[in-house]
Amino acid sequence: MSLTALARSLPSTVPFVGPEALERRTGRPFKARLGANESVFGPSPAVVDAMAAAARDSWAYGDPEHFEVKAAIAAHHGVGPENVAVGEGIDGLLGLLVRLTVEPGDKVVTSLGAYPTFNYHVVGHGGVLDFVPYRADDHEDPEALAERAAALHPKLLYFANPDNPTGTWHEGAAVQRLIEATPEETILVLDEAYADFAPGSALPPLVPFRPNVLRFRTFSKAHGMAGARIGYVLGAPETLVHFDKVRNHFGLSRMAQAGAIAALADKAYLRETVARVAQARETLAAIALDAGLRPLPSATNFVAMDCGGDGAHARAILDGVISRGVFIRMPGQPPLDRMIRVTVGRPEELALFAEALSASLRDR
Repeated sequence: MSLTALARSLPSTVPFVGPEALERRTGRPFKARLGANESVFGPSPAVVDAMAAAARDSWAYGDPEHFEVKAAIAAHHGVGPENVAVGEGIDGLLGLLVRLTVEPGDKVVTSLGAYPTFNYHVVGHGGVLDFVPYRADDHEDPEALAERAAALHPKLLYFANPDNPTGTWHEGAAVQRLIEATPEETILVLDEAYADFAPGSALPPLVPFRPNVLRFRTFSKAHGMAGARIGYVLGAPETLVHFDKVRNHFGLSRMAQAGAIAALADKAYLRETVARVAQARETLAAIALDAGLRPLPSATNFVAMDCGGDGAHARAILDGVISRGVFIRMPGQPPLDRMIRVTVGRPEELALFAEALSASLRDR
């Protein structure tokens, strides 16, 4: 087989093991799916109706220029359509960005333990990852990231706000300082997948756009469309135009585009979902405290819980919860691997988690 040397060097792996794979392995379906940071509250009924209507026309490709959905996103943010690029979720867009910017041997800076799919793309294109540890308070360290970028002048600098896997966040002023400190030749990748859940003060102004700053958003979280695979990136037109050179022009279905437009129009449903998520976060935090764990403050749709030991201790707790039919996850990188991470759910799902967590801790 005529694989490249890089392809032969890569492990056969994916960043995440899906709950479906675990169900096939055990032969049992999960009672609650609280590990993938999906919205169990689902999309707006208007989104479902729009996607169902679009499904009837799925014999035709979706608009390869994404004209209407880009216009809707631009109007939502008060920017121009030229400031928007759309793709198959943030993951797909990150893959395109790495393809555009990273050649074998190029350096890329990120936090040690941050979103692994970004790392997956970088390594897959031969980039060299350089890691900055999280701060002692389980926040990414924008000051240290800026210092490292100033020293290395990497192709890309990745920063998530709010963060996954911790759920913590920085105020917009700190993010703005990182923006201003990023070298001109480095693209700052601002992953804002959880922006809809964050306090307004956590997000710096969108404008003016800078050629070396890209801000990634998604319909997978607050809008409940993870299975539809649609996200977008906001940035300067002279940067975004390059995505057209490598993207899959028919990658977004008619259903995904119609659903995204309907999601942006139903602002009341978004507000309702954000409120339900905030209430469920409080419930999860209470469950953690009752169990003797320490919940981290979260501006996302999940809560990270410090189990008070090392990675092996947290893994045992996680395995106990999973064995009782509740799907959750944990960070894979020390020292963050002392935590488990639980997505918010409906009251009955959170009750199942509380019961499974209590039973798992009793086994310790």
